[in-house]
Amino acid sequence: MHKELNPEGDPLYLQIKDIFITRIEKKFWPAGSLIPTEQELMGEFDVSRTTIRQAITILVQLGLLEKKQGRGTVVKDQKLIGNLGQLKGFAEEVLEKGQTPKAQVIRAEFKRYLHPESELLGAVEGEAVLLVERIRLADDAPVAIERTCWPKEIGQILMGYDLNTARYYEILEEHGIVLKRAKESIMAINATIAEADYLGIRPGEALLEMKRLSYGINDQPIESTTTKYRSDKYHYDIELKR
Repeated sequence: MHKELNPEGDPLYLQIKDIFITRIEKKFWPAGSLIPTEQELMGEFDVSRTTIRQAITILVQLGLLEKKQGRGTVVKDQKLIGNLGQLKGFAEEVLEKGQTPKAQVIRAEFKRYLHPESELLGAVEGEAVLLVERIRLADDAPVAIERTCWPKEIGQILMGYDLNTARYYEILEEHGIVLKRAKESIMAINATIAEADYLGIRPGEALLEMKRLSYGINDQPIESTTTKYRSDKYHYDIELKR
């Protein structure tokens, strides 16, 4: 019997299922790859075909594996998961998934009369705010288009960094600026031609648009962000309590 299996523990198919999950998480079986055949897995674990199929079926139901007609069983590309109720940046979510966050700056400039963001940030009439638009990537795959606006004093701090690699919240905390809370709204939209080109999808495909207004410890708004996510790469988890 396979050294990782315990005959006195949980049913063998559940133990094998957990082993498969570990292989996926550690990228021994990377996204898009074929897992070994049932025959090969039966030989490796010294178990029946039924046991192997039970383990695989669970992972198909969980969305980790997908059976492809004529090809075999493929490891699915996992979506990033945002958790409502937790104030995190894109980079933090990607890192928690075991992937590498990256960005490509589309533009970064100070703008005056930038509505509605200037009003949301409480900028005085004619005061410039920093506008940064970036494509956000996970393991080099485009996941979202991010449009972020900051008050002038925070914008001047951020412009001192390489915005292709900058993690906004970490930079702010290094400068003693702490986010206390945020308001978010989420809606479904369709990708424009330009957005589709940036994200490598077809025009009209579904996107998740998240709008966030973040506040500092003094309850003053310090970030207005609109992020448009590929719906095949990202979803939100919501925990409800009663």
